[in-house]
Amino acid sequence: MMSDLEIAQSIKLKNITEIANDWGIKEDDLYLYGKHKAKLPLNLIDYDKIEKSKLILVSAISPTPAGEGKTTVSIGLSEAFNRIGKKFMPVLREPSLGPVFGIKGGATGGGYSQVLPMEDINLHFTGDFSAIEKAHNLLSALIANNLQFKDKEPNIDSRTVLWKRVMDMNDRALRRIVTGLGGIAYGVPRETGFDITAASEIMAILCLADSLEDLKRRFDRIFIGYTYDKKPVYAKDLKATGAMAALMKDAIKPNLVQTIEGNPAIIHGGPFANIAQGTNSVIATRMGLSLSDYVITEAGFGFDLGAEKFFDIKCQSAGLKPQAVVLVATIRALKYHGHAKLNELTQPDPERVKKGLPNLEKHLENIGHFGVPAVIAINRFPTDTDEEIQVIKEHFEESGVQVFVADVWAKGGEGATDIATAITEMIDAVHSEFTPLYKNEWSVEEKIATVCQKVYGAKAIEYTPQAKRDLEKINDLGLNHLPVCIAKTQKSLSDNPKLLGRPKDFVITIREIEIASGAGFLIPISGAILRMPGLPEFPAAEKITIDDEGNISGLF
Repeated sequence: MMSDLEIAQSIKLKNITEIANDWGIKEDDLYLYGKHKAKLPLNLIDYDKIEKSKLILVSAISPTPAGEGKTTVSIGLSEAFNRIGKKFMPVLREPSLGPVFGIKGGATGGGYSQVLPMEDINLHFTGDFSAIEKAHNLLSALIANNLQFKDKEPNIDSRTVLWKRVMDMNDRALRRIVTGLGGIAYGVPRETGFDITAASEIMAILCLADSLEDLKRRFDRIFIGYTYDKKPVYAKDLKATGAMAALMKDAIKPNLVQTIEGNPAIIHGGPFANIAQGTNSVIATRMGLSLSDYVITEAGFGFDLGAEKFFDIKCQSAGLKPQAVVLVATIRALKYHGHAKLNELTQPDPERVKKGLPNLEKHLENIGHFGVPAVIAINRFPTDTDEEIQVIKEHFEESGVQVFVADVWAKGGEGATDIATAITEMIDAVHSEFTPLYKNEWSVEEKIATVCQKVYGAKAIEYTPQAKRDLEKINDLGLNHLPVCIAKTQKSLSDNPKLLGRPKDFVITIREIEIASGAGFLIPISGAILRMPGLPEFPAAEKITIDDEGNISGLF
C-alpha cells in the first residue's frame, strides 16, 4: 500500500493556469508561485454570486490524537460533487509546521483525496505563515523599542504588556522566557514568551478581515497594554499598522492549488481550533463561493471547538449562511470514546464502538442548536469492519439521520458520490435555519456559559481570580460586546482531556481571558490548554528527509 506522499508524488500535476482557465479565471489574474501554485486577487470576489452559492461545513466528533480526516473527507466530497456535475470547490486551512513536524503530520488530506503539491503546501507553501510571523514579531519589536526609550510616547508600562512573540514550530521551551537581559543596551528585562503562529492574533485577523483596509483597521485595534497613567495602548499608538500591513500585502490573497483529480482548491489561513478560531479566511470562503456553486470547508477538531467558532464568530462576522453540516466519525474515534486504549483502536470491537456513540450523539445534538441540517460520514479506514459500521447505521436508523460511509482515502471522489447526491437533495429539500448560539450584546459571562453548558454539556463554570480580573479589564475597555473564542482541549467535550465519551456534571474552569480586540473576539482559556504546543517523544520530524535530487520522504 502506497503512503500519502507516494500517492501524491505519483500524480502528474496540471499547470495551475490550466486549472484556473477551466474555471473561468484568466492567467493575467493569477499571481504565480511556480507552475502549480498561485494567489488570487481579491477583485474576483463577487458578492452577488456569493448569495446564490451553497456553503457546506465539515466537522467531526472529538478526535483521537491523530485526527479523524476532516480534510480528507472535505476533499473527497468535493471530487464527488464534481463527478455528479456540480461546480464544487473545497476551501481549506493551510498546514502549520507544528503538527507537520510533531504528531499529526501534514494537513493536505490523504490517500486519493489530497490537495497538491503536497510537499509544498505542508512546508513553506507561498510564505503566508512567514508573513504573519514577521508582522506579529514586528509589533513585538516596536513594543520593546518603546520600552527602551523612556521618553518615547505612549510610555508603555512593561508590566502590563501581554503581547508575545510567535513561531510556527512546537517548542515548549519558549512558552515562558525572560528577554532584555545583559544590560541597558539589550533592552528592558521582562517576562514574556512565544505562542505558535496558528494562535497569533495576526492569523486571526487575516482570517476575519474583509480587505486590506479592514486588515489595517483591525491591526489598529490590537490591545497592547497600559501606560503608566493607566491609559490603554493599541497598535495604532505605536504607528505599527502601515508596516505590518505592508508585510501582509501578498499573504492576504488566497492560494489556488489542485486536487488529485485535477479540480481547483483554495487554501488560506491556518488557526488551530483548540487555541484560536479554527477556520480558514473569510476572504477565501467568499472567493470560493464567487467561483463555484458549492463550497465545502472544514473547521478544526470536533464540533465543540472549530464548528462552534465557525458559526458564532466567522459566520456572524462575515454574514455567511451555511446550508449543511457533514459530521465526520471514525470507528477508531468511537472506540477511543468507548475507552479502548490507543494501541487497541485497529482491533475489531463492535461493543467499544457502541459505547463511544454518546460522543457522536452529543455533537449531532450540538449541530441542532444552530438549525443547520446534517448527515454523518464515516471516514473509512482499512481496519474497519462491516459489523462495526453497521453498529452506527442501526443506532441512527430510527432517528432519521442519514449515515454514509466515505471511502475517499482509497477511492477519491468515487467513494463519496452517494453522499454528494444525498447532500444536494437535502439542501434542496430542507431549508437551513442557521442561528448563532448567542447574541454579541450579551455579557461575557452569559456567552461563556451558553457555549460551555449547551455545547460542552458543563454543569457550571468557575472563574479563577485572574479570570475575574480579566473580566473587569474587558468591561473597563468596553470590549464586553465581543464574541468568545474558548481555548479548550480537543480531546474531550470538557476541559479535562481524560473525560472521554459524553461526560456530564463537570465544571469548566476559566483560568484567564485574553483580549484579541483586533481580531474582534475574547479568548477565555480553560483548563491546562497551552498556546505553544510541545513535540512528542518521537516527533514526525525525525523521519523526514530530502535526497540530492530534491525528493522529500517521510512526510505524511
